[in-house]
Amino acid sequence: MTREFDLDSFHRAAVETPSHEDVDAMRELLVETLTEAGVDPTVDELGNVVATRGKGAGTHLVLNTHIDTVPPHLPYERRTEPPGPDETVDGSGGEGDEGPPASEQSSGDQREPRDTGDVVCGRGACDAKGPLAALLEAFLTVAPGDGRVTLAVSIDEETTQTGGAHLAETVDADGFIVGEPTGLDVCTAARGQFEGTVTIHGESAHAADPGSGRNAIRAAAPVLQAMESYDEQRGPADHDVLGRPILTASMIEGGEATNQVPAECTITFDRRSVPPETSDQFCSDLADHLGQWLPDGMALSVELIRPDTPFPEAFATDETDPLVRTLSEASGGDVRPFGAATEASYFAQRGPTVVFGPGELSDDAGAVAHSNREYVRLSAVRTAARAVRETAERLL
Repeated sequence: MTREFDLDSFHRAAVETPSHEDVDAMRELLVETLTEAGVDPTVDELGNVVATRGKGAGTHLVLNTHIDTVPPHLPYERRTEPPGPDETVDGSGGEGDEGPPASEQSSGDQREPRDTGDVVCGRGACDAKGPLAALLEAFLTVAPGDGRVTLAVSIDEETTQTGGAHLAETVDADGFIVGEPTGLDVCTAARGQFEGTVTIHGESAHAADPGSGRNAIRAAAPVLQAMESYDEQRGPADHDVLGRPILTASMIEGGEATNQVPAECTITFDRRSVPPETSDQFCSDLADHLGQWLPDGMALSVELIRPDTPFPEAFATDETDPLVRTLSEASGGDVRPFGAATEASYFAQRGPTVVFGPGELSDDAGAVAHSNREYVRLSAVRTAARAVRETAERLL
């Protein structure tokens, strides 16, 4: 029997714990919280935290999110309204906060942030310590019945995603709920995301005699045009849920000296894929397409950046799946695609997977997650916890 869990206190402690450079302190907080609640968590070889409740042979549900955040760390703050479009969270407490201005505080004055209001600001407030608090409460309060529920928390979702990919290989289940800020909507699909380079290989020469070489930078112009036409001529068809894939040339670099014809030019790209395209298939298909546009005597290669790390592939879960219908009914949220790449793609290869949680990627005032005004409403965190608990109990 687990002890009572204080969602608000845990969420505050989590946001106050920096995890943008390393996750050691945040992982310790999570492990201590689980242990104090009467659960025996394990830390796997990569540093992920895994805990399971229930021993039945029935349905097994996994609750996943991550404990790392993007930089920089932003302090915990409570408010009655979200920060404005040009505002940066600074821990002062927002409008109506009492106390002297910062210029009048002594160097030893560590004024506590205002402790009222439904809005919590700070790094990770919504991505993804708000979803973590919700999943943790659901995990600790659910009655597993004849099934099992596992909390599987990864350590590097914002960077290499090796933790989530490893969890997907080692934790088998009948369904997966991945905690991310979705505004309490149930997201059943997401584009894949990977980066790569197109390197054009020419031949260097003296700039005074350009005809004696093959200018790789000059060849970049038709190659960039060919990248624009790739999806129309070669890429996958528009997906019923996710729409069309996206290919973006994001950086270009070439040349070594001002008086030399450049032998190489590298174009960096970002790819947002849709099913059934995979990262491996994309590179070979793009190279075949672009090669038709190269001048004679030149070559090109297409390679993934960080080929030894996992890439989140595109995925789509059937919207009629019981996991989708049950969570949507419990939360009252819409069923829709998720707007960013996520570790959910790894779990979707193992079973029905949805992305769900409190908070927003962006609102009417601009970016929220990853921004200087990151926030979440505590009421939404509590709603998410209740919805996940009800879903788990119905499915288990």
